[in-house]
Amino acid sequence: MLLSVSLTLSQHELYSLLIRNGEFMNDGIVITALDARANFGKLLRRVENEGRSLVIEKRGRPRAVLLSIRDYVRLAVPEPEVLRIIGQESKKKATNRLGTKQIDRIIKVARQSKRR
Repeated sequence: MLLSVSLTLSQHELYSLLIRNGEFMNDGIVITALDARANFGKLLRRVENEGRSLVIEKRGRPRAVLLSIRDYVRLAVPEPEVLRIIGQESKKKATNRLGTKQIDRIIKVARQSKRR
């Protein structure tokens, strides 16, 4: 009996881990297949508007995940390694905080220096 309780807790923890991946898919919700079927339109809006993901269970077992198209694209097309490295370097140098006017000025100066 104690073993089944710990397995249930582990399964719940597993759901939490499965639906949390980096900065996307936070605060996931576990619902039954019957609830998903009855409230599909509402669930779609919730996934899109709140950025949540849903684990859909049938008979107590996870069967599917409903997530926003944005989260799906992030999972299906992972960021290329080079872009990840560039992003990290940009954060280190604080260039990720530059505004468009500042960027335009930097480009203008760089182009003028090439003409000389």
